[in-house]
Amino acid sequence: MEMHQVRYFLAASRTLNFTRAAEECHVAQPSLTRAIKLLEAELGGDVFRRERNLTHLTVFGQQMLPLMRQCYEGALAAKKLAVSIQKGAVASLTLALSHSVSMALLVSPLRELLRVFPALELRFLRGTPHEIAERLKKGEAAMAIAGPLGETWDRLDAWPLFSERFDLVVAASRAPPGGGALADFAAERLLTRPYCELADAWLEFSREHEITFGGEHAMVCDADLMQLVGEGLGVAILPKSTPCPEGVIRIAVADLDLKRTLYLYAVAGRERDVQTAALMNLLRARAWEPPAP
Repeated sequence: MEMHQVRYFLAASRTLNFTRAAEECHVAQPSLTRAIKLLEAELGGDVFRRERNLTHLTVFGQQMLPLMRQCYEGALAAKKLAVSIQKGAVASLTLALSHSVSMALLVSPLRELLRVFPALELRFLRGTPHEIAERLKKGEAAMAIAGPLGETWDRLDAWPLFSERFDLVVAASRAPPGGGALADFAAERLLTRPYCELADAWLEFSREHEITFGGEHAMVCDADLMQLVGEGLGVAILPKSTPCPEGVIRIAVADLDLKRTLYLYAVAGRERDVQTAALMNLLRARAWEPPAP
């Protein structure tokens, strides 16, 4: 398989027109058509179906598209990295995280990434779901980890990493023996997380089940929230992957049926360097088990 064949295939899949694809690739149409035919012969199946003026991907072609895109992006990233190394440049990677994602989740994959790329410099950005999506669109972050972003942009790829439940967290000194139900904490103030992707889902859930508390404190980050919980100034609803400090315990109350899925996000068709591709592969291949509280 030649890289120019992959490039021609990607151009044709994007334009669905062999003439325009050839113009985009600066080659004659017969050359592009011949290269794609050779690619089909090597793959063992047709990737395009041409019906007069209507060209479209076959089912087989649709299955090959993400793999071909990854192959081509990987080749470009390798070439770019080689040039950077020759120039003595230091590679960097920017990862966007929603405010509700614990850094503890990333320690193991990041350690493995830095073992392979010891000179890599990491940069982290935090934001709301809307801010995360905007950072990806503008190219400010190579990838992101967050819950549902509420975006329908067709170039935004999303891969589910794992799903987890929400628990009630309270100060150990204020926890009732044997757990309980949400109603047992109705007199407590709830420390809310408006920055969480599921903030609206929690409001809908609490209204539907008529769940009330003795008031609310709106927080801006989980670190502040845990500080107040530990001092007995309120309780909170947190995902299982959020680590609890000493003095704060997690209670899996039976009537809290709220879950979330964390996703890995990236922009389809955008060039990715080898470090970004490596971290994405590590995250997608990982057998996720949220850290114990």
